[in-house]
Amino acid sequence: MALRNHSTITEFILLGLSVDPHIQVLLFVLFLGVYLLTIMGNLLMLLVIREDPHLHKPMYFFLSHLSFMDFCFSTAIVPKLLENLLSQSKAISVEGCLAQAFFVFDIGGTEVCLLSAMAYDRYAAICHPLLYGQIMNNQLYMQLVWSSWSLGFLDALVNIPLTMNLDFCEAKTIHHYSCELPSLFPLSCSDVSTNITVLVCSTLLHGGGTFFLIFFSYVRIVSTILSISSTTGRSKTFSTCSSHLTALSFFYGSAFLRYLLPTSGSPLELIFSMQYAVVTPLVNPLIYSLKNKEVKNALRRTLGKFLEQRTGFPSCME
Repeated sequence: MALRNHSTITEFILLGLSVDPHIQVLLFVLFLGVYLLTIMGNLLMLLVIREDPHLHKPMYFFLSHLSFMDFCFSTAIVPKLLENLLSQSKAISVEGCLAQAFFVFDIGGTEVCLLSAMAYDRYAAICHPLLYGQIMNNQLYMQLVWSSWSLGFLDALVNIPLTMNLDFCEAKTIHHYSCELPSLFPLSCSDVSTNITVLVCSTLLHGGGTFFLIFFSYVRIVSTILSISSTTGRSKTFSTCSSHLTALSFFYGSAFLRYLLPTSGSPLELIFSMQYAVVTPLVNPLIYSLKNKEVKNALRRTLGKFLEQRTGFPSCME
């Protein structure tokens, strides 16, 4: 869909995180390191899940898609952030800005849906362990994943074309390091009431539906855990969903607060956005590798196999 011809500006200015050149250099080094670690961590997670047959289960199928989404999320935002930290102009074209907003919306919406599907998976595994294979069969978990991708894409498809029809006249400075819908609306000289209504409604529907599934799943999970008589049994059962709860707390709250609160250009908005767009993709592989024994063992086996192939000697990491 093309931009309307009567838009009078062709680019936006992303002010970023600091105007001090010295601080910008330090931030560039920091975010470059974060980005490289994010890429390596998520690609390693994808490799381990693919190569180790012990991880060919619904839970890790979901996790592989989560890692891929985190890889995409970080790639949609951080490279432009790095470019602007070294650039004098800090400009991004209107088309490029809307494209970035589309991918942020699409990937973020998909990740929220996938996290709710992972909550349902934990519910089935903990509350109905004997029926888990029948409940979470191949057809269901494939449908949950592709439904997550479809809903995220649909959400972006509803919101972004409406923004493409807006006029952007004089104001073109975005008090942010990336292009997101809440930051674009104040720059428009058109009536944005419809856009804001659609954004709030779609966010509430998307968030409300996924939150209900997560809430229902964990109410039943907590009830089941409390019914276990031994402390060791309760602790062991809870550990199977602790990684998911940690990932959920990092992403879910900050993302919805960012899209539901009025845009004010405050540092709090940058913190919320930084948490779900930069920090979460970095820490998710760590959360699932440090808190999950199956992933840690699979990682040792994969690295051991790699070293054995490279050196020709049996590895002690098996």
